[in-house]
Amino acid sequence: MPVHRTPVAVLRASARVAFRRGMYRVTVRSGAKVRKQRHERLDSALAAVEEVARELADGPPVRPAGGFLTRRLEPVRQVVGRIELAGPGRLRAGVDVRGDGSSEAFTGRVRRTLVKQQDGETAFDALRRVLV
Repeated sequence: MPVHRTPVAVLRASARVAFRRGMYRVTVRSGAKVRKQRHERLDSALAAVEEVARELADGPPVRPAGGFLTRRLEPVRQVVGRIELAGPGRLRAGVDVRGDGSSEAFTGRVRRTLVKQQDGETAFDALRRVLV
C-alpha cells in the first residue's frame, strides 16, 4: 500500500534535502515583515546578508521609544532588523541592525553569542571571519 504524504510533509522533506546539499537560507526580519532567500554558496549568502543589512541601516531614523510609564529606549538599544543565516551542519548566525544604523554580528540561534569585532573590522567582516 503506497504511503501518502501531505503537501506540508513533502515540503519539509525537500527542505531537509536542500540543507544536506549545502543550501543556505537568509531570513530577513524587519518590523512585521519576514523575507526569505536561498543561496547555494556561503559567500553569496554572506553578500546578501551584508546588502540587506546596509539597506536597513540606511532607512529612516528611529526615534526613542517609551518614556512616561516605561523605560526609555534609545535608538542604539532598538533592533530595527535582524538578518539570520542558516545552513548545513547547524550553522546559525546573523546580524542585528540597530536604530542608530550600527550593526552587531552574532552566532547561534537560541543562545546567541556576540561576535567581537577587531580593530577596523565591520560586523560583516567579523561574521565572515568566524564562519569561513
